[in-house]
Amino acid sequence: MSREQRGPNEKLGAVLALAGISNAGLARRVNDLGAQRGLTLRYDKTSVARWVSKGMVPQGAAPHLIAAAIGQKLGRPVPLHEIGLADADPAPEVGLAFPRDVGQAVRSATELYRLDLAGRRTGGGIWQSLAGSFAVSAYATPASRWLITPADSSVARDVSPAEGSGAPLKVGHSDVLKLREAAEDARRWDSKYGGGDWRSSMVPECLRVEAAPLLLGSYSDEVGRALFGASAELTRLAGWMAFDTGQQEAAQRYYIQALRLARAAADVPLGGYVLASMSLQATYRGFGDEGVDLAQAALERNRGLATARTMSFFRLVEARAHARANDAVAAGAALKSAESWLERARSGDSDPTWLGFYSYDRFAADAAECYRDLKAPRQVRRFTEQALSKPTEEFVRSHGLRLVVSAVAELESGNLDAACEQGVRAVEVAGRISSARTTEYVKDLLHRLEPYGDEPRVVELRERARPLLVTPA
Repeated sequence: MSREQRGPNEKLGAVLALAGISNAGLARRVNDLGAQRGLTLRYDKTSVARWVSKGMVPQGAAPHLIAAAIGQKLGRPVPLHEIGLADADPAPEVGLAFPRDVGQAVRSATELYRLDLAGRRTGGGIWQSLAGSFAVSAYATPASRWLITPADSSVARDVSPAEGSGAPLKVGHSDVLKLREAAEDARRWDSKYGGGDWRSSMVPECLRVEAAPLLLGSYSDEVGRALFGASAELTRLAGWMAFDTGQQEAAQRYYIQALRLARAAADVPLGGYVLASMSLQATYRGFGDEGVDLAQAALERNRGLATARTMSFFRLVEARAHARANDAVAAGAALKSAESWLERARSGDSDPTWLGFYSYDRFAADAAECYRDLKAPRQVRRFTEQALSKPTEEFVRSHGLRLVVSAVAELESGNLDAACEQGVRAVEVAGRISSARTTEYVKDLLHRLEPYGDEPRVVELRERARPLLVTPA
């Protein structure tokens, strides 16, 4: 189905011309991408002609599939606003609730999923209209309710035919496994290519097309717990990717729903991981004290439950927040504790799959950022050298961020040439991924280099970074 806009969609026509895709070619690509997601689509060149000449807007997952198809041809992410398919209808309360009742929690999450796949996530629509409206206070109620009651008593759901259309969907463990596999794939793409990569941006579609129908189906308490856990992982990932692409409002709503789903799953470590993600966002936005509170909430409920590696990560996140709050003593203590927990970790520990990214390299990278915030360049250099000692193609974005931090440390130590050398390497990495966060790190480095603006190495770095800093029209 489609609905009609006013007049031709000139943006879509222009991008198709730029990509060199015919109407028939786009229809074929969209149908193929839909088939990969289990969707039966029958678009043809006439359908595309209507989208362009009459401004018809295809419904459901189609706008994201169109963006993904064009993105594949162009070799870069294509946001919905660039092709004129973003929806600007406001929905200010969606995703901010943390219901006590599990049934209401399902409705709250699936409502957010439906909103997102209507075409309102990246670069337009509700997230654009709410840009800058991130409010750290919105995390207060979710965190407190999770601390008080970290698990629902029962999540079994028996849907009668009267509640929906036709026979209710019976959910099994195989359905949950598909969601977990999708989450694992998304984690890999996000780490390697950034949250704005078109492969990563399919996570919201997965939530709407696959997770939402399962959450609204029938399941036993055992299957339901697993389903809520897998859905929480995917929802947290959607939030993390939104955070990485600068969509802070979207990230906040996803995180809140992910925490509520983790409570329904009775998965306390996963809930702690969501709280840690909230803490990192709050810290990144400059709310160090609130970041400390969120990290400590993750720690408090996980004492005696989470593995040593998990506790180490939570303490590391707490250290990041203390450093942003300019509390050197507390940050140092948290870092020492994080390192101690990490030393206790063993290869045979039952660490959750979502913690696969965390190793001593990651500890060193975040420790370096702590000392950057505390203006201790010698410590930054020491930990950054450790963080960069084992570069990997698996975590490209993380490598780029570490290079920028290293450049800042060199600059603050008076080593301008070394700072520019690391900066050039960081820009090269940033150009290979789609991450607004990485771009912001590069911008911060260039700002710090402004007093040396006439130096040849600085001029060269600025020129190399110019394409990265240009915002598409």
